[in-house]
Amino acid sequence: MEVNEMNFSELLRKKALEFNSIVCFGADPVMNKIPIKGKDSEENIALFYSRIMDGWKSEDEFPSAVKPNYAFYAQHGFMGLRALKKVIEKAKEMKIPVILDVKRGDIGKTNTAYAKEAFDFWNADAMTAASFLGTDSVQPLLEATKDKPKGVYVLNRTSNKGANDFQSLIAGDKQLFLKISEKINEWSKISEGNLGAVVGATSMNELKEVSNYFVSQNNKIPFLIPGVGAQGGSASEVVQALKETGNDLLVHRINSSSGLNYAYLEYKTNDFVEASIKALKQLNKEIGKIEETECEQ
Repeated sequence: MEVNEMNFSELLRKKALEFNSIVCFGADPVMNKIPIKGKDSEENIALFYSRIMDGWKSEDEFPSAVKPNYAFYAQHGFMGLRALKKVIEKAKEMKIPVILDVKRGDIGKTNTAYAKEAFDFWNADAMTAASFLGTDSVQPLLEATKDKPKGVYVLNRTSNKGANDFQSLIAGDKQLFLKISEKINEWSKISEGNLGAVVGATSMNELKEVSNYFVSQNNKIPFLIPGVGAQGGSASEVVQALKETGNDLLVHRINSSSGLNYAYLEYKTNDFVEASIKALKQLNKEIGKIEETECEQ
């Protein structure tokens, strides 16, 4: 099957099997942690990630998505944005899907423009989006994915501590994050297979509730799952929760950023490439082997 015949969920499933991984590599550059000096921010960032990605190839150990957070690049102005372009191009060269973490949230023509930026200019395979403005915010993004293997991940239950300020409030008969899940289920009909949900790994009970809901609706919404590693979430617990709720592992991506980017600090070595690959191997091992049978419909 050619990629252009797939929806985004099918692309995720294919890449999970191809790379034997559901890890998402969060490519978030922090300049004072990048051990490459003497160049400008564009060169330092681009070289840092290029060397790590070349290491994946040499060791035959891969994630199955790369997620650059736009703000970490944009803070450095045009040099940072040019670095972002290079990071995306390198991942695409390796045929690894790119999730551009931009969390866009506006209405009408504005979100149409944001979608064009993410998919046409940056050539991302997916983007993240806010849910707060509702249907007329999400619909333009989904319309941009029509008949393409492009995805939109809507914030559902986030991994930060402040998520409880609003997402856990009771709205009618249930908590707000479950109301958002219901809307995501509704919105998914606009662009079947191309809508995902951001569901954090730091609140396992809530993750199970969201997973149970979508499974009960027979809707395989792909999850982007941040919060593993530095934020305290556990990949093995995430996998167990998904399995317990009867969810399909292959469409989901478990994200780790600091733990994979800067593993050399944890391992106390100067070889940042080797350390990053070692951390990736450990995370892939913690998640477990990706089995062909898990993608059966």
